[in-house]
Amino acid sequence: MREVTLTDLFLHPIAQKYLNRSGVAHAISTSYHAFHLAIQYKVDVDLATKAALLHDIGHYEWYQDGKWDFEQYRQNDIHAIKGAERAHKLLIRLGEKPTNAKQIALAVLLHTDSYLPEGKLNTDDLQQVVKLADEADEEPNGKHHYRTIEKKLALVKIKNLDSLIDRYLQNTTNLKEAN
Repeated sequence: MREVTLTDLFLHPIAQKYLNRSGVAHAISTSYHAFHLAIQYKVDVDLATKAALLHDIGHYEWYQDGKWDFEQYRQNDIHAIKGAERAHKLLIRLGEKPTNAKQIALAVLLHTDSYLPEGKLNTDDLQQVVKLADEADEEPNGKHHYRTIEKKLALVKIKNLDSLIDRYLQNTTNLKEAN
């Protein structure tokens, strides 16, 4: 049984504020990618989809003369750091297990290496799944952050993904019990 669902996260006012800033359609799409990749990589689908939903909640709006300045973003952004903190705080506030909240926050922190010095970063499978899910939905010059989705449809998609997660977790529990 999950303590916190994607729907719980999505509907929270803090998540709404930052998901709207970074792109709700991108967050939802990344969550679906994470679900499928988590199955492929044998990673916890609940943790992967939560981290994917929240992966960009640390974004700051980089504007110059009223226009999005992608170059400013590329040079100065630390959204993964801020996002990890926001995700952890939100998850704890909603009642997520602290160990899960930490794993999710670390996956948010390490979903990109854009803010890190050059070099190879060692990530675990959950962190890699969230990174791959994000990359699967990327568009040139950050355009994936500007796709739109109506709030009603977004909620339907989140609830559908919650149902997929619950069914998957129930099926894997049943298989373990049968063996």
